[in-house]
Amino acid sequence: QVQLTESGGGLVQAGGSLRLSCAASGRTFSNYAMAWFRQAPGKDREFVSGISSNFYTYQLASVKGRFTISRDNAKNTVYLQMNSLKPEDTAVYYCAAGVSLTTTGLTGNAYWGQGTQVTVSS
Repeated sequence: QVQLTESGGGLVQAGGSLRLSCAASGRTFSNYAMAWFRQAPGKDREFVSGISSNFYTYQLASVKGRFTISRDNAKNTVYLQMNSLKPEDTAVYYCAAGVSLTTTGLTGNAYWGQGTQVTVSS
């Protein structure tokens, strides 16, 4: 069992920055691929960015150059640094853990956090 707890969401003006954190507890964090997803009101959940256990990363095209994912295995934490935020980035952001990373998400995706709200005002 893996428990994931997100933090760092909030309200920010367009062009601003936020850093999301996802703290994991339970089984060996370093073995998992980790990812961030988001869901805006009335829309499907979408993959934003992921990082494999070997530190490979993939990102949604619309966030490339603005968002950076990283992980600190010593702290069992994955981060999402979000810069140059836009109103269309407004969503609930979810952290997830899985077996491996693909270009569009995770395989063996069994664990989710509760989500953290990010609101970008224009």
